[in-house]
Amino acid sequence: MDQNIPEVIQTVPLQYYVFFAAALFSIGVLGVLTRRNAIIIFMCVELMLNAVNVLLTAFSAYRSDPNGQVFVFFIMAVAAAEVAVGLAIIVMIYRNLQNTDVNLLNRLKF
Repeated sequence: MDQNIPEVIQTVPLQYYVFFAAALFSIGVLGVLTRRNAIIIFMCVELMLNAVNVLLTAFSAYRSDPNGQVFVFFIMAVAAAEVAVGLAIIVMIYRNLQNTDVNLLNRLKF
């Protein structure tokens, strides 16, 4: 193992982080494609973002390069803005339709 990598990071191999992130991302994609509730779809998108954050942090720690962790910080800032805007949209959809089913959104065209 590389001497620059902290001992705590060396205890878990990099492949485990990759498999964990791939599983999280797959669960998120599956949730987006199969669910109809807008809130659950929204949470699945956040799960996919977190899978990418885990992977960026793991690679950053293994390479002893803080650039990945800085990028994770910016992704989290964008995700917070997305949460604010997305939840406002979902609340307005619920006020108009009394439901958060995304199949009913075609009524909002006109």
